[in-house]
Amino acid sequence: MTGTLFLVGTPIGNLGDLAPRVRETLADVDLIAAEDTRRTGRLLAHLELPDRHLLSFFEGNERERTEEVLRRLRDGATVALVTDGGMPTISDPGFRLVRACAAEGIDVRVVPGPSAAIAALAVSGLPTDRFVFEGFWPRKAGERRRRLTSLSDDPRTIVCFESPKRLRAMLAEAQTVLGDRRAAVARELTKLHEEVLRGRFSELLDRIGDEPLKGEVVVVIAGADPAAEDVRDLVGEARRLVADGVRAREAARIVAERYDVSANRIYRQLLDPEGSG
Repeated sequence: MTGTLFLVGTPIGNLGDLAPRVRETLADVDLIAAEDTRRTGRLLAHLELPDRHLLSFFEGNERERTEEVLRRLRDGATVALVTDGGMPTISDPGFRLVRACAAEGIDVRVVPGPSAAIAALAVSGLPTDRFVFEGFWPRKAGERRRRLTSLSDDPRTIVCFESPKRLRAMLAEAQTVLGDRRAAVARELTKLHEEVLRGRFSELLDRIGDEPLKGEVVVVIAGADPAAEDVRDLVGEARRLVADGVRAREAARIVAERYDVSANRIYRQLLDPEGSG
């Protein structure tokens, strides 16, 4: 009988976010595959579980370690996969292992935990109903520009990770390719120096200045203006609010704020559906 792989989410900064099930799982498994054994060792010490068996599992050895962990799982072992912080496989090692387990019918279970991407999206003040996660932004300027260009017409909110050293260059390129959109820069989430900067690209560049920020950074960018496509869907959403008893102008304002478009344009369409808007 094969074993079970547990994907265990760990805090992205504040150890107070540890869920009881995390400790229970790490205490029970036969092996913990960790992105950084030293960092995970400190987490285990905090949980008073210092004697757990750790196996290094990071980007550089993921292919080799995947087969090693699979052998243990085939033999019936239980294995927990953890990263430096957040959910395994989300721009962190583990995807190959999960895919291999799924192909072999090995049980994979999740112990959900914090996610820097979702936390940043939640506090960004930008639409959260549709978003695209782009992981770590490319290091080379040309590749970043191509990625930005491919997203220029996407109405979904964009979430990505970026190095503090490259943040200013990335924001400047984004402004050039996407226009002066609204965005948020979330830094050191859940930690002592947590900070969220919100505004247009130009405003963020002024606030950041020439000195690079410190700590882990998540960037959230407003999607393309839906008004550039077809406003009818937004008017339909406003009409549903009106049908629920909301006044037309207030419905237009609510939908406009949600999608960062002109409230007057939606309001005019509500009053004159045959007009051009």
